[in-house]
Amino acid sequence: MNQSAPYGTWKSPITSDLIAEGGAVRLSGCKLFDDKIFWLEGRPAENGRNVLVCRDKSGTIADITPPNFNVRTRAHEYGGGAFAIAADAVYFCNDADQRIYRQGWGEQPIALTAAGKHRYADLVVDPIRGTVIAVCEDHGVGGREPENFLIEINIATGAAVDLARGYDFYSSPRLSADGNSIAWLSWRHPDMPWDSTELWLATLAADGTLSNAQRVAGGDGESIFQPEFSPRGELFFVSDRSGWWNIYRLSGSEIETVCPMTAEFGLPQWVFGLSTYAFIDVDEIICSHCVRGVWGLGRIGVASKQLTKIDSPFSDIGFISAQGRRAVFSAAGPADADAVIELDLTTGKRTVIHQASSIAIDVDYFSTPETIEFSMAGGLTAFGYFYPPANPDFVAPAKERPPLIVISHGGPTSATSNALKLGTQYWTSRGFAVLDVNYGGSSSFGRDYRRRLNGAWGIVDIEDCVNGAQFLVTHGKVDGERLIIRGNSAGGYTTLCALTFRDCFKAGASYYGVSDLTALAEDTHKFESRYLDRLVGPYPAAKEIYLERSPINYVERLNAPAIFLQGLEDKVVPPTQAETMVDALKKKGLPVAYVGFPGEQHGFRRSETLKRALDVELYFYAKVFGFALPDPIEPIKIFNLGTTA
Repeated sequence: MNQSAPYGTWKSPITSDLIAEGGAVRLSGCKLFDDKIFWLEGRPAENGRNVLVCRDKSGTIADITPPNFNVRTRAHEYGGGAFAIAADAVYFCNDADQRIYRQGWGEQPIALTAAGKHRYADLVVDPIRGTVIAVCEDHGVGGREPENFLIEINIATGAAVDLARGYDFYSSPRLSADGNSIAWLSWRHPDMPWDSTELWLATLAADGTLSNAQRVAGGDGESIFQPEFSPRGELFFVSDRSGWWNIYRLSGSEIETVCPMTAEFGLPQWVFGLSTYAFIDVDEIICSHCVRGVWGLGRIGVASKQLTKIDSPFSDIGFISAQGRRAVFSAAGPADADAVIELDLTTGKRTVIHQASSIAIDVDYFSTPETIEFSMAGGLTAFGYFYPPANPDFVAPAKERPPLIVISHGGPTSATSNALKLGTQYWTSRGFAVLDVNYGGSSSFGRDYRRRLNGAWGIVDIEDCVNGAQFLVTHGKVDGERLIIRGNSAGGYTTLCALTFRDCFKAGASYYGVSDLTALAEDTHKFESRYLDRLVGPYPAAKEIYLERSPINYVERLNAPAIFLQGLEDKVVPPTQAETMVDALKKKGLPVAYVGFPGEQHGFRRSETLKRALDVELYFYAKVFGFALPDPIEPIKIFNLGTTA
């Protein structure tokens, strides 16, 4: 029989310990090479270390990189594309020194690049010339922003030669199978890669020099994503020229769409090495595609230009790689934790190679997300996933409505999905409702939706979060007096804006969130240094707008308690922003808590951090709203609340 208990007080088997130790492994970079499957695992239990893992043809899974190596690049600060596979070795970037290492099978890693202030990403092995091609980011230029360019490194000698320079950013170098052609993407300030990129194609000579370099697509507001050469040597790529990221190919001097759809086949390139499609053979492509925020699998006939859907339980799919009649990718669904999946392209059989979560939890404790649509400014529509409370052991008292946590995702040019997130289920299994919002500006809904945030960051995102919460209150789903908003990074900015400029929410949690736009514009890394030109306005010309939309300048308008959680080594959003906001809230007399985490950067990776962050956030809400904690939690200091217990 279910026990009656108020929302928020339910005891749950989805604990912070389980999430931190067994449910927070990050999977990425899936690759097929010969009979082996490779992927990266980000392990919180090993201080967030990224490990290259391999499953061989016998089914044995083993770590490739030794314990004293962390496969991670900090190019663009967010990294990605940190390893490449060759017949006789793997090549990877090591976090500690940012050098590229070569590791032969059964051998120890040996540094390929010299020590210095260079970072590398998007590694590609050229077996014909015995080189590694990569994006290089030079931080040793003295007093200027880092320089980015394409580089070719001789595997035998370590000697490096520049391939392409002159643009602010480069990504996605790709070689044709015969090694005669190379393609890449480049772009300039103030564009981000989802705003406008250029696709370049050149001939690669036997000595590695380039000739006949020409821009073949992109620029002028067209975003190109993931160039790839087909087995026949034709250049394919994803473009949003139609308003949707669709797949195209360069046929002679003509560009033709491969499968026109009102769907997204691309992603915002926050990290290097993303992949949404791969070639099965010369005539067919396997791909992931997104319709109204939900990703699915499909096969595209190149000649027919038709997509055939592949049935699967997954709604979030990425890092697609194919070879022969096999494909691998990472995938998750509403009831399926993130996993590396192998797909037999002949039989359609799916095999789970490795799951991110080793936790076995009864699915009755999982809340099933409901897709909702609600009005936003201008009579348009915004989207979100609503998770009602779910716990088979408890029922709430009659007529009580649950507290609501509204999640504002990071980015802000990113998106949330309805795939299983144990962090969300942590809340719903304790009696909270959750609304995960894809506010205007989110990707996965076409270019026009993505551009709704241009000039309107700090306006549209707040309105959508507020409107989503009020939509649920109006429909009797949640308690209007216990509305909470939380977010990380850009989502933390939306959180702080909502608590400052609107009176909808009664509490909030900012994870390494922005509070001062001028500080962000003046003190951030190269990749994002002009990002705000479109989201807010050119800086410093539009400085007044920056001041108007910075919560730190309007602390007198704050009307709700807040907790700040911050990595103390964060270079993207420095701790000073959170600390300044906390000091202001202390002086104002509002309940506020601040928890800093030594050793953490922008995005928490360590298991002890993940555990503590969840626990103290729950502790904060319990004290602010006055409900009993279902389990003991080590107290934190909450200023202006008069208690630490």
